[in-house]
Amino acid sequence: MRPRVWAMGISRLRDLFRDIAREYDELADLRVVPRGFEEAVAEIAAAGPNQRPDVVVAAGSNGTYLKARIDLPVVLLQPTGFDVMQALARARREADLVALVTYGETPVEVRRFASAYGLDVVFGQYRTVQDAEACVLDLRDRGVGAVVGPGLVNDLAARLGLVPFFVYSRPSVRAAFDNALELVQATWRETLRRQRLDSVLQHLRDGVVALDARGRVEAINQRLAAVLGIDPAAAAGQSLAALAPDIAFSLPEADGESLETVRGVSYVVHRGPLVDNGVTTGAVLTFQESRAVERLDRTLRSRQRTQQFVARYRLDDLSGATPGIERVRQLARRYAKSDATVLIRGESGTGKEMVAQGIHRESARRDFPFVAINCGAFPEALLESELFGYEEGAFTGARRGGKVGLIEAAHRGTLFLDEIGEMPLPLQSRLLRVLQEREVVRLGATEPTRVDVRVVAATHRALTEQIEAGEFRADLFYRLNILNLAIPPLRERGADVALLAGELLFQASRREPRVAVRIRTPDDAARALALLSGALARHTWPGNVRELQNVVERMVVELADSESDVLTPEVLRSIAPEVFEPRHARTGDNAGDDGAAAGSALTLRERSLNVEADEIRAALDACHGDRDRACEMLGISKTTLWRRLSAAKASRNKAAAGEAGVSTAPRKAPRD
Repeated sequence: MRPRVWAMGISRLRDLFRDIAREYDELADLRVVPRGFEEAVAEIAAAGPNQRPDVVVAAGSNGTYLKARIDLPVVLLQPTGFDVMQALARARREADLVALVTYGETPVEVRRFASAYGLDVVFGQYRTVQDAEACVLDLRDRGVGAVVGPGLVNDLAARLGLVPFFVYSRPSVRAAFDNALELVQATWRETLRRQRLDSVLQHLRDGVVALDARGRVEAINQRLAAVLGIDPAAAAGQSLAALAPDIAFSLPEADGESLETVRGVSYVVHRGPLVDNGVTTGAVLTFQESRAVERLDRTLRSRQRTQQFVARYRLDDLSGATPGIERVRQLARRYAKSDATVLIRGESGTGKEMVAQGIHRESARRDFPFVAINCGAFPEALLESELFGYEEGAFTGARRGGKVGLIEAAHRGTLFLDEIGEMPLPLQSRLLRVLQEREVVRLGATEPTRVDVRVVAATHRALTEQIEAGEFRADLFYRLNILNLAIPPLRERGADVALLAGELLFQASRREPRVAVRIRTPDDAARALALLSGALARHTWPGNVRELQNVVERMVVELADSESDVLTPEVLRSIAPEVFEPRHARTGDNAGDDGAAAGSALTLRERSLNVEADEIRAALDACHGDRDRACEMLGISKTTLWRRLSAAKASRNKAAAGEAGVSTAPRKAPRD
């Protein structure tokens, strides 16, 4: 669409407009209207919506008249200094005394020019047609022979016998037309910007109003206008205080958020500045219904998954310097280079999932999902659908479109099966097929889906004993027990306890501002625990690192309410008395369990023997019981094989015997 430009001019200006208008045929719909003053206003008012001009070009008194009486932009035609000088020069060749007549005051620059060059020029001004007639008549009476001025003045001068010279030139008219086109384009761009902004505002679910520096409405969306009961089209330019006096004075005056009641409904109102070129020119207010905020919060909470499919921990996060934990880090890094299944064994709270995440982050699958699921946390039916997924309509209540199972979600990544010993027997057989065939069949599906996953399993149970009791499938155990990793309990890592406590205290203090200002570094945390190292090292920590972390959290609470930066044994005794209780002296429901645990606690060597025995059994199973082939595979003699199995059996008998004092010494190994 081309801009519609109306050039309003009479007399000589009209003819000049027509001469130049043809040059703009391809750029604009330029119409020359030979009207002025009231007739020009009437012509514009009579134009229909599709014929109404976008901009008007006029000059002199006619242009000033139109600018005050129409609601359209008016570009005033202004003569340049060169136009005035050229017209005066021509006039001097026709008469000894010349005059320059302008609408309004004569520019100071023109007077200075005439004075500098010694030009004998009479200056005249006019505001109305009557002023112009009187001015030209006076100039004639003063002996002026030539008059320079706009079209109206030229016509009057010609009637009175004076020589007229037109002050406007073709370049000045072209400049006016160019300015008019630029003004229309800028107006269109601003209109389009405002329309887009208004469209955005109307689609917002929250109520929004933009105010200028005086509190007048610049824009308001339909949602807020409906709440306030006002017409959004009529609100622009009006004061918000006048439109809604019952709420205007309760709104926040400073930038920020506040809870306000509008027409009986609670809203979270946010006020922010409107800035133009670094200067605050107004404010924008958003009204969000508090009930909507609450619903959104509930929705977000309900959609949050406990599994984020991302491994957060690295193997370097596994703190400790004792040989046992160093061995775990070494094996984990070695296992990370393989895609074989890993079975992690260890008591509750020793950090089995941290090791699993560390293996994933060290592996070639680090850029793909780490999916963890606790096999003991779901009922059997729910665990099956979570692991394997289901098709639409597989059962009553099945999600429309079905659901991808966690095994599929772990494609190309790592699937961590925590507490694998708690998995129901029927699901163990299905998991075994996944491990063997690397494909999964959703509930209700007939076609399998290929998956590429690396499985890491973890348990705190003795799976070999579960196998003997019929609670765990032997074939699944041998599929899982390819790479075996045992994490020592905290009671066997006495030298690591103080180090772990210091790191946990430093991490926990960062979440408590009152403690964070005093414990700024790990060294500060170590100094705070300096008096407790002996007591912490002597405790057996049946809950392992998880129990230590709980005790440290209590320490942070104590430090927050204390002026001291050092914890004393007396403070520890008050917040964690179990640390000082002798292991055999505890009473209560767990006393018998503790005593049995004390008698059946296995040494690191005994646990290592169990691991070796599990590997030997796996080899025997793979060789179908052929001991010669198993020994060849393992690189050991039959005597060593028999000794390892006997030693492992003795350690299990020791654990079962507890405090009964039953002898579990292995028999003397037979000779080959």
